[in-house]
Amino acid sequence: MLQAPHTPWSCSVTWSPHHNCSQVATANDTAIRGWDTRTMSQIYCIESAHGQLVRDLDFNPNKQYYLASCGDDCKVKFWDTRNVAEPVKTLEEHSHWVWNVRYNHSHDQLVLTGSSDSRVILSNMVSISSEPFGHLVDDDDLSDQEERRLEEKSQEPPQDSVIATYEEHEDSVYAVDWSSADPWLFASLSYDGRLVINRVPRALKYHILL
Repeated sequence: MLQAPHTPWSCSVTWSPHHNCSQVATANDTAIRGWDTRTMSQIYCIESAHGQLVRDLDFNPNKQYYLASCGDDCKVKFWDTRNVAEPVKTLEEHSHWVWNVRYNHSHDQLVLTGSSDSRVILSNMVSISSEPFGHLVDDDDLSDQEERRLEEKSQEPPQDSVIATYEEHEDSVYAVDWSSADPWLFASLSYDGRLVINRVPRALKYHILL
């Protein structure tokens, strides 16, 4: 049995979908710890990962060493667990506690966050995704115009950005998640019981696919 350090603020645990599902990460107060269930040992520790309580964790489904975290310091951070001295990227778009962070299951550049500022933010973290220059498609399936567009995109440096901010909630957003059936559909839930369903903007959807 794995025994994580006991703190009154052990907030989150998540399984890595990689390494034959033998690794888990836990959020303990302001630290993040990785565990190997085969050896029952700690494999990494990110002390003071956030300035305040770490609320949630999520592994990138396509890049095995990448982990996202969020916390009460209003930040979302992205980590490479092979080198945890500094986060790979940090987002500071929320103005209050960030309760949830979720990678899109199919397109890992799409990241959802929900916060006590009553907002849901959809970010495009393309520079650290598995598809930094767009979705890979078979050249035989492309028209000449689409092939030229793909070549132009491949010459552009990847740009991380906030895609959209959703403000339909009137209270703290405690949960966000992607649909398991439709990669462009997501839901958010706030403290007042309001459930909101949204879609990734169509223009971005086709920008990713073409």
